[in-house]
Amino acid sequence: MNFSVRKRRAPVIIIVSLVDILIILLIFFVVSTTFKKDQPEVQINLPESKTAQKRPAELEAAVRGLPEQRKSTLALQADKKASFGTIIKVMDALKLAGVKNLPAFTREEGP
Repeated sequence: MNFSVRKRRAPVIIIVSLVDILIILLIFFVVSTTFKKDQPEVQINLPESKTAQKRPAELEAAVRGLPEQRKSTLALQADKKASFGTIIKVMDALKLAGVKNLPAFTREEGP
């Protein structure tokens, strides 16, 4: 009696389906990270005021006239004793004027 011995084939991994799955995962992660909104680290409830007015500062008009290249070089440098409200008003006026990135300067703490 002759028994035929079949050679066992090595398993074949289909690469095409793996690539498809990886592309779908990549698309999912790209889409889910681009729609994430910036969330503040600390929630602050600001007080309301009946006398608050929504009017752009003169700073907005001055910055709006600047060319785009000049707007990109603006940075905020405020005194540490300046009120939070004043700094926010300046930042709002600059945002309304079209300034996208506004770095703030600080200095190292002394001994």
